[in-house]
Amino acid sequence: MTSSEYFSRLLTLTISLLIFTYTASADTIPEKKTLVYRFDMKTEVGPALWRRTQQSFQEAEELKADYILIHMNTYGGLVQAADSIRTRILNTQIPVIVFIDNNAISAGALIAIAAQQIYMRPGGSIGAATVVDATGAEVPDKFQSFMRAAMRATAESHGRDTLFIENDTILKWYRDPVIAEAMVDPAIYIPGIIDTGKVLTLTSDEAIKVGYSEGLAANIPEVISLAGIENYTIVEYELTTTEAIIGFLINPLFQGILIMVIIGGLYFELQTPGIGFPFGAAFFAAILYFAPLYIEGIAQNWEIVLFLVGIILLAVEIFAIPGFGVAGIAGIILMITGLTLAMVDNIVWEYEGAGLEPFIRSLFLVVFSAFISLVISISLSRKLLDTSIFSHLVLSSTQNREEGYTSFDSKFGDLKGRSGIAATSLRPSGRVEIDYEQYDAKSLVGFINKGEKVKVVKFETGQVYVVKDS
Repeated sequence: MTSSEYFSRLLTLTISLLIFTYTASADTIPEKKTLVYRFDMKTEVGPALWRRTQQSFQEAEELKADYILIHMNTYGGLVQAADSIRTRILNTQIPVIVFIDNNAISAGALIAIAAQQIYMRPGGSIGAATVVDATGAEVPDKFQSFMRAAMRATAESHGRDTLFIENDTILKWYRDPVIAEAMVDPAIYIPGIIDTGKVLTLTSDEAIKVGYSEGLAANIPEVISLAGIENYTIVEYELTTTEAIIGFLINPLFQGILIMVIIGGLYFELQTPGIGFPFGAAFFAAILYFAPLYIEGIAQNWEIVLFLVGIILLAVEIFAIPGFGVAGIAGIILMITGLTLAMVDNIVWEYEGAGLEPFIRSLFLVVFSAFISLVISISLSRKLLDTSIFSHLVLSSTQNREEGYTSFDSKFGDLKGRSGIAATSLRPSGRVEIDYEQYDAKSLVGFINKGEKVKVVKFETGQVYVVKDS
């Protein structure tokens, strides 16, 4: 074999080896899968859903997802929250697909038509987007006008299709904005689709005919297949620990328990001197009550302030003003009002006549919980104060003459103007010691701690009235 032949064979073998190596390595390189980010929207449209939408879209964008798939089944909710969600969908660069698994009603319809593609389960429906209050009655036209414009603009955002019919170019909307507006306005007439006097709701088949659905699907895999997505992987939005805790805390049953702790803690605190465990329990319960509602966007600053002002007025009435009058009653009213309104979403109050039903439900929960708390607290306090541990908190001992106590006689009138010390705390009632004798007494102004100097200012109906002696 000549050197040239040997070199030619060696070159051929090297090239064959390189080709084999490249082919083998190419076969082992994994093909990039399409990332589909799935987010469920199967609850009432409100601040909580809007916050979860923000979190899910942010995560999808960070993961560089190829698609966002919203699995929807909702009867609607708050218009403001729905408008925020549909705006987020329109502004993202990731194509959004909505699978209507039964219903996209009212605010849900506004969100759904913002997506690039809509697929519906057979028997599903979309529409009925008229704005109503909590009782189901239509709100004034200024709110309907906003919803009509929002629905129309959302449909228009998808642009137009160009059709060629007999060499004439015809432009039509990809999603007809008049159909979207008919979901809000019963005055709109569309031949063959809706008569005047009715609000439009489309079935799954009807939605396909008018271009508001790309097809029918029974489940998520069918939706993805119809969308032409192959070799994909799904990442699902997972409820965070914070979301789970908030959901538990705003449960009406747990809120009722927190109200009971707040009222009960304040009751026990007012029965004992100083600031102790009852106040701490009430303070912690108040934080657990208001914090999740505030985070959800339901409770507002002014509602929390109402509650705090109510506590202050109640404290002023008890500690600084003798008797119980305007300040105390106002304090109780403000506390109940603050607790009640914190549970009612302020958005519903923007509609004339709306919000009354949820307000009544919240008011009933607050009043009922407060009543039960007071009954339990009074019963429990009697049992606790009968024990040796807590007996010092009440005037339960027998006042024997040999122990320095005296009964009422005419000399009590001579006590006016005399000074002594508080033998017990006066909150506002207690005992005072004057010239080594003890008397039942009542503080006229504020509370007086045990050991503080006091001065008798008057004596009426067997009762000594005192003030702090400077």
